[in-house]
Amino acid sequence: MAETPTILGALRAAAALLARMEADAPLQQAASDAAMACITALRAGRKLMICGNGGSAADAQHWAGELVSRFHYDRPGLPAIALTTDSSILTAIGNDYGYERVFARQVEALGQAGDVLLGLTTSGRSPNILAAMRAARERGIVTIGFTGNGPGAADLAAVSDIVIRIPSTSTPAIQEGHEVLGHALCAMIEAEIFPRQG
Repeated sequence: MAETPTILGALRAAAALLARMEADAPLQQAASDAAMACITALRAGRKLMICGNGGSAADAQHWAGELVSRFHYDRPGLPAIALTTDSSILTAIGNDYGYERVFARQVEALGQAGDVLLGLTTSGRSPNILAAMRAARERGIVTIGFTGNGPGAADLAAVSDIVIRIPSTSTPAIQEGHEVLGHALCAMIEAEIFPRQG
């Protein structure tokens, strides 16, 4: 019989996930590499594009918002685009080309060599994310994949320059891990591009 969810149980599960992430040196290195790739692109006048489905779409929008607006402190905005937000574009591409192309088509239209695409898929197998990553690579765009450690992680790794694997196969836990690292990326980018004064 399944255990009844509780607040304490959720907090303990989150703490256990964070402990695994803290002990995961390859994860931390990949996240650091991802931050530096984003910083390098932004310093060169390039942009970040972010995409995902469902909860990962919300993360894409969240991170773009933190970068365009602000994270810890006031500073100039940073060019980050969530490819999940324009209903006219999404429905036009979905209708004309199929849902698998909703992000790839935007990458083809908006992406330039030297940009960065962050693709979030908890399974590692979302067809529209994989298609977007392939389209990005064809254009000289750096690809950063966010996923879990299930078998699909290999699919995302095959089309990613950097892949960040949360040490879990639970979709909610993977999303929680992505959110922690997304905030870390935003903080590192902000601090490096616009160091806080005083």
